[in-house]
Amino acid sequence: MTDQNTPGEQQPPGQQGPPKRGSMRRQDASSTTPREPTLAEQRARRKAEEDARQQEIVDREAAEVAERKSGTKRKLLIGSGVTVGVVAVVAAWYAAIPDEVTAVCTDASQTVVDDQNCDENYARSQPGYYSSGGFYYFGGSSYRYNYGGTGTVGGRVSGGSYDAPSSRSSVTTKSGNTVQRGGLGVSSSDSGKSGGS
Repeated sequence: MTDQNTPGEQQPPGQQGPPKRGSMRRQDASSTTPREPTLAEQRARRKAEEDARQQEIVDREAAEVAERKSGTKRKLLIGSGVTVGVVAVVAAWYAAIPDEVTAVCTDASQTVVDDQNCDENYARSQPGYYSSGGFYYFGGSSYRYNYGGTGTVGGRVSGGSYDAPSSRSSVTTKSGNTVQRGGLGVSSSDSGKSGGS
């Protein structure tokens, strides 16, 4: 029988005839030298290593961004809580302090008159007195307070309003008389009282 092996091919021991196509032969690691990678394999390996480095950088940056966002969110939440607390304290403080409003007594022509004409105790002592809706009537004239306006006796009132301020406002005259005690919803306003003699 003739040897049909190709030159350089060795027949494994115990095998008769040529090796079968597609079969693997055992390689000896001590005597077999690995072949050099092809140019395409080298490029593919370099590309894979570069991709891995790029992905590592992206992952690291994403972790840093997430950590910064977490820190910023925590600071915002803490800051928001402090702000809400401060606003609540300031709002409560403002609610407890009554507004200060100055009232001037005026007649029907909006001329500033002496404060006593709008004082109910004084007005009651006058002949023909009665009051209605914040007006005091006696001696053929009517008087009422202007809230927040300014002026001197004998001159016209400037600014202000004839509508009584809220019950939390403290209203006093220039002469120091208290028209209404404000704060915490307590009111002692004389406006709206009626009486007669």
